Amino acid sequence: MADDNKNKQPKPAVDAKDAAAKAAKAAAAKAANQAKMPKAPKAGKEHAGAVTADTQPRVEPRLQTRFKAHVRSAVAEKFGLKNPMQQPRLDKIVINVNMGRHLENNKLPPNVKATVLDTITKVTGQKPVVTIAKKSVSNFKVREGAETAAMVTLRRDKMWHFLDRFINLACPRIKDFRGLSEKSFDAQGNYACGLQEQGVFPEINMADVTFTHGMNVSLTFRNSTPELSRFILAELGMPFRRPEEKKK
Repeated sequence: MADDNKNKQPKPAVDAKDAAAKAAKAAAAKAANQAKMPKAPKAGKEHAGAVTADTQPRVEPRLQTRFKAHVRSAVAEKFGLKNPMQQPRLDKIVINVNMGRHLENNKLPPNVKATVLDTITKVTGQKPVVTIAKKSVSNFKVREGAETAAMVTLRRDKMWHFLDRFINLACPRIKDFRGLSEKSFDAQGNYACGLQEQGVFPEINMADVTFTHGMNVSLTFRNSTPELSRFILAELGMPFRRPEEKKK
């Protein structure tokens, strides 16, 4: 009977120190696994946009693709510029809108400034910079420190996308359009042209704007001449004015 009572005695409890050590080790392993796992993005427009931009592959603008595939080889063949570093290339596009004529007591009306900034932002996809007069000019009724214009500089993909829309969408919508002038090149091969109204861009709804304004568009080239720049723009599809045939 004594042996049976000994066998029925309860087993000793697990040491408390061993249990605590095992629990701490399990918690440390769980924390290490969670640190290795990628964190889920927070809900919100900014985080959603960042994830989308990182995951989506870059699509090269079609005018840039045409420039690399066809225009470069045509320039090398016609002008003998075999070295790619010698060949001209489009560096940047600058869009400028003058607001100085709307100044009232050295201040811009809020609707004028808002309309111009909104137009440039929609057309270019980039926030413009407001330029300030550096000195006073009495003939133009401009004082130092006045906001006189808004401008934006486009490079890389935004530059090519804007040029594509300018050539294929904006120019055909110009009233009585007969082509762009070929005489607007400077000695370095840069090209400049102007638009009389912002409604030629399909992004602008003229029913929502308070007044009509134009803009200056400047295309800056590198390693170029007027002849080279004109050839490149013509190959990209720039609608230059055709010389009129003289009547006999």
